Amino acid sequence: MKGRTMAELKIGDKAFFEKTITESDVYLYAGITGDLNPAHINQVEAEQSMFKGRIAHGMLTAGLVSAVLGMQLPGPGTIYLGQELKFTAPVKFQDTIKAEVEVMEKIEEKNIMKLKTICTNQEGTVVLKGVATVMPPK
Repeated sequence: MKGRTMAELKIGDKAFFEKTITESDVYLYAGITGDLNPAHINQVEAEQSMFKGRIAHGMLTAGLVSAVLGMQLPGPGTIYLGQELKFTAPVKFQDTIKAEVEVMEKIEEKNIMKLKTICTNQEGTVVLKGVATVMPPK
């Protein structure tokens, strides 16, 4: 299984991945990373926050972008070099998040591309936006 090369991709190419974020996802992520912030795992404390309840980790949401890059566009063999992120709205348990990437720029002499990254919830609200820098497979 090999992803698409620089020559096979063009500006404007897009791909996406969708997932409903569950309580189990959040607890597994907390356990793996050690991020046990009460905003994610303590309902009583989280109810007193600005979000009025528990929310998913921002980086869990960002991980959905990684899934698109590593599995679809460019796909397997892609090297993830960097990511600019802005978290624009909370992701709540049972939100269905669509992570979408779009080829914005190709730097062919360095085999590097920049991709617009955006995650939206089931209501169309943008919850994350940014730019990924990757090396597609050769």
